[in-house]
Amino acid sequence: MQVTETHTEGLKREYKVLISAKDIDEKVTGKLEELGAKVKVPGFRPGKIPMQVLRQRFAKSVMGEVLEGAVNDSSNQALSERGLRPAVQPKIEITAFDEGKDLEYTMALEILPDIEPMDFAAIELERMAIDVEDNAIEETLADLAKAHKTTMPLDKPREAKPGDVLVLDFKGTVDGEAFPGMEGEDHHLELGSNTFIAGFEEQLIGAGAGDSREVKVTFPEQYANDKLSGRDAIFAVTVKEVLESVPAELNDDFAVKLGEKDLAGVKQRVRERLASEYKDFGRGRMKRHLLDQLAEGHDFPVPLAMVDSEFDGIWKQIEEDRKADRLDADDAAKSEEDLKTEYRDIAERRVRLGLLISEVGQRNQIEVTQEELNRALLQEAQRHPGQEREVFDFFQRTPEAMANLRAPIYEDKVVDFIVDLAMVSERKVTPAELRKEMDAEAAGESAGRAKNTKAKAGAKKAGAKAKKTAKPKKD
Repeated sequence: MQVTETHTEGLKREYKVLISAKDIDEKVTGKLEELGAKVKVPGFRPGKIPMQVLRQRFAKSVMGEVLEGAVNDSSNQALSERGLRPAVQPKIEITAFDEGKDLEYTMALEILPDIEPMDFAAIELERMAIDVEDNAIEETLADLAKAHKTTMPLDKPREAKPGDVLVLDFKGTVDGEAFPGMEGEDHHLELGSNTFIAGFEEQLIGAGAGDSREVKVTFPEQYANDKLSGRDAIFAVTVKEVLESVPAELNDDFAVKLGEKDLAGVKQRVRERLASEYKDFGRGRMKRHLLDQLAEGHDFPVPLAMVDSEFDGIWKQIEEDRKADRLDADDAAKSEEDLKTEYRDIAERRVRLGLLISEVGQRNQIEVTQEELNRALLQEAQRHPGQEREVFDFFQRTPEAMANLRAPIYEDKVVDFIVDLAMVSERKVTPAELRKEMDAEAAGESAGRAKNTKAKAGAKKAGAKAKKTAKPKKD
C-alpha cells in the first residue's frame, strides 16, 4: 500500500492511496479459497474445486466485497499510522481500477483539532443559595387546592365571571353550514380555560342561567380541519347553569388524596420539591455562565463538516418555526441572510463546546457508569406510564437513542469536574429575587445574554457527536 498526502490545510487532509494488483489478487484468492470450502460445483467435491474453476465462476461476485474490505482496511491503517482522528467519516472516491490492475482511491477528511483546555482555576462562578420560605409553600398549596377544585351550584343567581363553569348547549355554523364537532349538549366549559376557539369564552362572561347568546369567532389559520381554517363561525349558545369553582379544602383528607398521611406531609413534600427546583435553576444558571467562560477561553479551529451538520439541524427547526409562525419577534424581523449568519455562529460555538467537553472528559477518564445509564433509562420509562417495556426495548435496540441518553449525563459529569476546579462563591437570595432573575433571563435581559443565549443550551447535542467521533488519545 502506498499513501501520498496530496493536500493539507487547517484541519483538512487529502490522500491518494494505491493498492497493488498483487495485493488485490491475493485477497481475491483468499476469498475464493474460503468460498471453495463451502460451495457445491457439479463434478467436484467441496474443498477440492480447482482455483481456475472458482475464478471463472465466482471472481466477479467476490470482487466487490474484496474492494470494499481493501478500502476499509487500508484507510483505517493510513489513519492509524499517522495518528489522525477523523471528525466525521472520511470521503473516499475510487479513481482507478480494472481487473488485474492497481486500485487507486482518494481519501478526504477533516481531523479533530488539538485542544489545550484553559486553566479552570481561573474561572469565577457564583452558586445561588435559596431558602424555601413559608409563604412560597403556602402559595404552592393554594395552587394545589385550585388544581383540585370542585364545582358547586351558586347560592344566589348571578352573572358568570372568569373561573366559573358553564353548563351549555351550543351549535355552530360557517356560512350557514354545520360541520362535525361544532355542536354539543350539557358541555361544561370553564371561563378563562382557553379550551375553546379564541374569543369564544370571553363572549359568555356576564351570561346567566337560561340566557341565549350568539357567539361570533374566527377559526385559526392553522386549524386541524382545513375546511374551517381561517373562516368565520357563528355559535348559538344556551347557558343552562352557572357553577362556581371551589378550591379543595387544605386538610388531612386532601393530603390523603395526594398520597400523604396528613397535611404536614404535603407541606414537607412541597418544601422538598421547591428546594429541588431552586437548586436545579441555580445549577442551570451557573452552568450557562460556565459555558460562556469556556467559549470565551477557547478559540481552536473546529471541523467544518461538524459545523455544517449542526447548522443544518438548527436551520431545519428555524424553517419549521417560520412555517408555523413560531419565530420570536427578534428573529422574525431579521433577513434570512442575517439569521443564517447568526445561527451558524451558534452552531460553531456548540461544536467547539462539545469538542472541549469531550476532550476534558477523556483526559480525566470521566465515564458514564452502567448504573447511571440504567437510572436515566428508568426515569425515561417512568415518563411513559403503561409503555415502560416498549421504552426499554426501544433504547436497547437503538444505539443512537442510548448515546443521546448518555450524552447529558457525561456532559454534567464533566461540568461538575470543571466546577470543582473553578473559584465558586455563594450568594444567598430570596425566592422573590430568584423569580426576578428567572424572569429577567427568560426575557433575555440578564447580563451577557445577547444572541449567544440561544447557544447556551446546545452543548449536549454537539457533545454527543464529539463523544462518538473522538477517539481516546494514547498516553
